[in-house]
Amino acid sequence: MLTPHFADLVHHHFDDIHDAAAFFHVQPITVQRWLSGEVPVNPMAEKLMNIHARGYLPLDHRWNGFKVHYDRATLITPERREFNPKELLSFAYWRDEHRQLVERHGRIDSPKFYPPKEHPLPFRGGRRMPAKPWVPTKFK
Repeated sequence: MLTPHFADLVHHHFDDIHDAAAFFHVQPITVQRWLSGEVPVNPMAEKLMNIHARGYLPLDHRWNGFKVHYDRATLITPERREFNPKELLSFAYWRDEHRQLVERHGRIDSPKFYPPKEHPLPFRGGRRMPAKPWVPTKFK
């Protein structure tokens, strides 16, 4: 499978050269040299850019159109449906359940679309426990 050119990916995913340099942990002049062709692109930087652009999905034609949303930690299908990790874990059970229901009752003509369930992300702010009265605090 052909991957897009490194320069195209850098221009598409980063606002400026400084953001790209921070992502690759190099100086901005190094990124400029890579983009101008003055210096060959570091192979690890190229692989890292492909991983970042693809959203950690394999370079396989069957995964074309799928994306990973970093902030919500969901898998997005080409039809714009989202699945969180808990839904993916229970997918095999749902599939078996669906097959049995189709065998009994037949297919539904136009199934209703449901948005993805909202699941709190692990250890992201806003859920801090209040301090216990016996814990010393700076402000009283």
